[in-house]
Amino acid sequence: MLAAVSDANEARAEGFASEHDCVAVAPESLFENPEIDAIVLALPPQFHADYAIRAMRAGKDVLVEKPIALTVADAERAVAVSGETGRLIMVGHVLRFHPAFEKLKALIDQGDLGEVRYMHSHRLGLGKFHTENDALWDLAPHDLSMILAITGQPPLEVRGEGAALLDHLSDFAHLHMRFPGGLRSHLFTSRLNPYRERRLTVVGDKAMAVFDDVEGWGRKLAVYRHAVWQDSGQWAFTTNEPTYVPVEEGMPLTRELEHFIECIETRAAPRTSGEEAIEVLRILTAGSVTHG
Repeated sequence: MLAAVSDANEARAEGFASEHDCVAVAPESLFENPEIDAIVLALPPQFHADYAIRAMRAGKDVLVEKPIALTVADAERAVAVSGETGRLIMVGHVLRFHPAFEKLKALIDQGDLGEVRYMHSHRLGLGKFHTENDALWDLAPHDLSMILAITGQPPLEVRGEGAALLDHLSDFAHLHMRFPGGLRSHLFTSRLNPYRERRLTVVGDKAMAVFDDVEGWGRKLAVYRHAVWQDSGQWAFTTNEPTYVPVEEGMPLTRELEHFIECIETRAAPRTSGEEAIEVLRILTAGSVTHG
């Protein structure tokens, strides 16, 4: 049950509380209230780690919006306190709970795509503009979380490049990653793009799959069974029309919150754990872009 809404802006808190039939409270009182079991933190990211630590030390489980922090050290502090206090810390990598991604992950785990050799993700659009984090740090955590879920291990090498057009923060960013076993991946983010693109492509040695969140539910997950082979020393290929995989409709944010509640009740480790969030921050830090 939602017990309360809190915001430094009292009027905004009261407005949301009225919508959700709960009370508006001052931020300080959240941590002191023994009847509140868990807190969802959606703050400017520079405040996430300290408030998460404060909540866990007050006996609350915590769901923290991404990114968990702006430095690896701060994220590690928060995860360490989770271990010390026995409180859960879950991070809002919401696309891990998208039904289309869950189905894609199942196809990969079942071997339908064969061995995954290459992935690329594009997350493009106009806005949002922040004063503390650039396009890479704002947009890439979702895609990095999905990529790490598929690879099951962190990259061996990360290279980044970006461009700052409005001020000192990058508005475009590319990340190139090399994983154990030769798997390669690249990620492109932009907050100065004239059209929206939300696409993850996975290339296996049996088939290719595309999770396109801009498409309607009937076309969000497509599998392409193209064939490539050598014939008399020359490469040949055939193309096939995509097969659209049925996907159960559902709001990723709702499913994420349901998972958080389930973890609170069962004390199971969250799917999007603090440890995973640390790996995401390590990649972001390693790929911190040079402007050009």
